Amino acid sequence: MLHIHFSVERPEPRWPAVIGILAAAALHFALPENLRFGPPWLVSGVVVALVFAAFTARRCGWTHANELAAWAILVVLTAGLLYGLAALIIGLVHHDAAAAALLRAAAVLWATNVIVFAAWYWRLDEGGPNERERRDAHTSGAFLFPQMTFTPPGAGAQSLAEIEGWRPGFVDYLFVSFNTSTAFSPTDVPVLSRWGKGAMMVQAIISFTTVVLIAARAVNIL
Repeated sequence: MLHIHFSVERPEPRWPAVIGILAAAALHFALPENLRFGPPWLVSGVVVALVFAAFTARRCGWTHANELAAWAILVVLTAGLLYGLAALIIGLVHHDAAAAALLRAAAVLWATNVIVFAAWYWRLDEGGPNERERRDAHTSGAFLFPQMTFTPPGAGAQSLAEIEGWRPGFVDYLFVSFNTSTAFSPTDVPVLSRWGKGAMMVQAIISFTTVVLIAARAVNIL
């Protein structure tokens, strides 16, 4: 394996993303047994192992291995989310789940949906954190953050991002994801790329399904 190091003056903190990813994995334990993808420890155990692998690869400068581990984490979390959603819909149709369990499962899947898509946006936008942290400022990408368009008085044509050397972090993408799951559309951060628009559509559909359809049905059962 190649040992590759890049000169990064301001590396992007990874701990917010790690906390979010581990939280999404831990939420798997809160799902009813019939909605889990295998034993409760399976998804969490695999995610923790992959997070450790990604951390080790980054510390050693193995960029490609770090990327592969990061993609694998997203695939595992997404598979768990989609499996839980499908199982919840089936349980709702067949009326084989208690109302309280449906409400709890809907809330867990909604929260997981927010975190998982935030991780996707964070990993995909402008080549991901490994590429973004090599730039002085974030001036283009799939999402148009306010810092990219706001020009302070007397700054000429320079945006706030260029002046302050601003780059988005995981929390910024988490905010975008949260807004998408609550408003079912972008709010203060317009989406520019086609992949971003497609991802937001999928996220909004999942959120709409869990919050509006499933939770409303569970309340009616109560």
